[in-house]
Amino acid sequence: MRVAIAGAGAVGRSIAGELLENGHEVLLVDKAPTAISVERVPQAEWLLADACEITSLDEAALQRCNVVIAATGDDKVNLVVSLLAKTEYGVPRVVARVNNPKNEWLFNESWGVDVAVSTPRLMSALVEEAVSVGDLVRLLRFSHGDANLVELTLPADSSVAGTQISEINWPEDTSLVTIIRGNRVLTPHGEETLEPGDELLFVAAQAREEQLEDLLQAKR
Repeated sequence: MRVAIAGAGAVGRSIAGELLENGHEVLLVDKAPTAISVERVPQAEWLLADACEITSLDEAALQRCNVVIAATGDDKVNLVVSLLAKTEYGVPRVVARVNNPKNEWLFNESWGVDVAVSTPRLMSALVEEAVSVGDLVRLLRFSHGDANLVELTLPADSSVAGTQISEINWPEDTSLVTIIRGNRVLTPHGEETLEPGDELLFVAAQAREEQLEDLLQAKR
């Protein structure tokens, strides 16, 4: 998979390193000469260019990319890169970094964004996730389909504790994707029984979140 990353700062380089370790082809683009640190990620391709310029994106051959990640520290730049990647080059998957949570509402498919990652919101969510039992915590928002990645730690007195997954009447437009139990990561299947303390990760439509939380909370 070929991935272009706009923004070669600490965030962009970190993402590039992870992707390279997983065998992907990575191009880092940044307009600041001081950001071009080839020795830090030597396996990546590097391009000194303005990712908001069509000529730069032509040079980067963005049409050959499977994914574009807009990872700069400027929300305006990330939005422009996302829009150009999607509308001008037809990139299948566009991921954008949100620096200011107040701008999060802009990062949707109208601007070419498939997945918006808000670092402040994610950090806040992880703090909530660490201390909350029985409360639904939103970890990530997906632009398409108005769906979110949400997490809930099952309380001991949940109405579904001890129940097999296949026996639970889940709300529409929700999907249990992972169960984290202690140090184990479990793939959900029908015979699996939910246990108190399980961390449950769902992809759920925003309109169904309250219904999902009510189902998983303590018995009334």
